Order: sequence, then C-alpha cells, then structure tokens
Amino acid sequence: MSSCLKRLASIRSLSSITGLVRSKSHPRLVENLLARRLASATTSSDCFSVGERASKHYSTGPGTTVHLECALNSRLQNDGEVDHRDYLRWGNGGGTFHKSASIDPSAFVEIGAVVHSECAVGAECRIGCGAIIGPTVTIGQSTKIGYNVALANCMVGDFCVIHSGVCIGQDGFGFFVDEQGNMVKKPQTLNVRIENHVEIGANTCIDRGSWRDTVVGEHTKIDNLVQIGHNVVIGRSCIICGQVGVAGSVTIGDYVTFGGRVGIRDHVNIASKVRLAANSCVTKDISEPGDYGGFPAIPIRDWRRQIAMHRQSLKSTNSLA
Repeated sequence: MSSCLKRLASIRSLSSITGLVRSKSHPRLVENLLARRLASATTSSDCFSVGERASKHYSTGPGTTVHLECALNSRLQNDGEVDHRDYLRWGNGGGTFHKSASIDPSAFVEIGAVVHSECAVGAECRIGCGAIIGPTVTIGQSTKIGYNVALANCMVGDFCVIHSGVCIGQDGFGFFVDEQGNMVKKPQTLNVRIENHVEIGANTCIDRGSWRDTVVGEHTKIDNLVQIGHNVVIGRSCIICGQVGVAGSVTIGDYVTFGGRVGIRDHVNIASKVRLAANSCVTKDISEPGDYGGFPAIPIRDWRRQIAMHRQSLKSTNSLA
C-alpha cells in the first residue's frame, strides 16, 4: 500500500487519476498506479450491491472503473479513517447503516439515507432520502424524518415529524475575545432533546447546548425557517411560526405562541401562556401571561394605544402642512 501511495503522490491531482480510471485507452497506466489488492478490495466492498461485486478480479470494464474511482476518492479524502466495510445496506428501503447501529426491523430507511454508528432507530420510523443520522443519535418510534435532514448530538422522541432540510445538533454561535483580541470559539459539547409529538418545519435549525441541553417540549409545533439557539428550553404545546429567531439561553414556558418573525434576545425568560404578535421583539423577561407586541414587546393594549397615538400625530402634522 505504501508503494501505491507513492505512485499516487506523483500524480498532480485526483482528477487526473479519475481521468485515467475512466479511460479505456490506458489500462496499463491504471495497473501501474493501483495495486491488485486495492482493486480487489474495491470490488468486494460492502458499500456496493451483490451484483456489482460478483467479480473480484481487476477489470477495465465500465462497472469496475466506477467502483475504483469511488474507492480512490473516499480513501484519499478520509485518509483511511472510515472503514466503509462497516456500512451495510438496510433491507427495508435500501439505505445505508453502520453495523453498530440499532435499527428496529420495521423502520424504513430510504435509499440515500445514512445511519451512522451507535444510533438507535425505533419501530415504524421513516427516514427519507438524503437524511444523515449522526453517531449516537436516538430516534423514537413512529417518527418521520424528511429528505436531507441532518441530525447530530440529539435525541428525538416518539411520533415526531421532522420536515426536509432541518438541521439539529450543530454547534451553537458562541465566541469570546481573548487577551490578544482574537475571536475564540466557546466549547459546544452538549445535546438537543426533542420530546414526543413535536413537529419541526422545513429548514429549521436547532443548536446543541453548551452549558445545558437545548430542549423542545412535547407537542410543540415549529414552522419553517426558525432558528433556535444553544441552551434554549421550550416548554410543552408551544406554537412557533415561521422566521422566528430565538437567541441562546432563553427559557420559554408552556402554551406560548410566537407570531411570524418574532425575535427573542439571549438569556430572556418568558412565562407560560404568553402570546407575541408578529414582528415583535422581546428584550427583557416577560413574567405575566397575556398578549404582547411591538419593539420592545409590551402588553398588547399599550402597543395598540401607541400605534393609535402615532397615527393621530401624523394626521395632525399632515393637516397643518
């Protein structure tokens, strides 16, 4: 293998290797670049179907050359850290899973989805094409994962619906300035916990915690394009409409409703049974239930009174002009 890598190093780029592999006019050059051991390992890899690896001998035919290109790209890019033979094809749906993952036989893992090591997937789950279930993620029973969802560092409860493009468990946005004036990233090492019967709309992002887990309470419904920062705790049965932004370390009670494009500043506490009008911005704690609106958010009657007074003053100014 060391001699093979030395030969590969003499090639300017991976694209030139790919060109040789795809070309039928340079079979001897390909044989010189690649040892027979690598070609045999490629055709017998577990990431290909049984029909594709029926022949274990090196060949310059179109089927084998595609496999060879795939092996070259993956082995060089990952520097050999990932053993693709640990990934198998799931029978119910055709997706890919790591052999250390625990998946209920009734779960459907669609082709193109990947379930990584030490994951747990419950009964009757459905994981859509392009979804990536990161290492050690837990998904409860009857949960539906949409297309191109990315889950990492999280636990998802039972009967949840996670729509296409959702990202859960990535690092939160936390930095500080060191003594030299440089921006330094704060460690983001905790998880996200999604409780039962939660629905999360398309392209919503939920960050993992840094000093406590990020939590979404049971029966909470989240619309599309919502950003939930790290360490946020959301109570049960909340409704969060589209384009809401919740900054880090916010605590939200039960039965809270946010209209579209509401903004919540960091480290704010919001009591249960609070409703916020669209485009409102919360800059300090809200300790009493009720309806609020405006920037900064105030009780809805006071906000409406301010709007009426502002309109009246504009009319008076226009009449004088």
